Amino acid sequence: MDAKKPQDNRPMSPFMIGPYYKPQLTSMLSITHRATGVALAFGSMFLVLWLVAAARGPVEYAQFQSHAGAWYGQLVMLGWTWALFYHFCNGLRHLWWDIGKGYEMKSVYLSGYLSIAASLILTAAVWLAACMK
Repeated sequence: MDAKKPQDNRPMSPFMIGPYYKPQLTSMLSITHRATGVALAFGSMFLVLWLVAAARGPVEYAQFQSHAGAWYGQLVMLGWTWALFYHFCNGLRHLWWDIGKGYEMKSVYLSGYLSIAASLILTAAVWLAACMK
């Protein structure tokens, strides 16, 4: 008698990304939320260095500003700004879930797309306002 293997019809675990598991918007937003939290922690150290440089005097501040004003410093600040707004917008989404709202799949996807769009719009608005000065 040929017994059927029990694992043949079992679903695969979500950690098996690649040919086994197709990433979904919800999982990618969750991973991005965690990554932006880490990025904000490290980016905050950049802001602390700016304050320390300002407190130490004009020479140290000018040295810091030479790096912060360079293309790579601007790129870091742009990424930090987007991380801040994405984490904020997605955090609002999580607060909405915490009160028991928005669990329908249509709402989950809509709020996910809105989080992405809002973070991009807010980042662009801040950087346009900063560049207009």
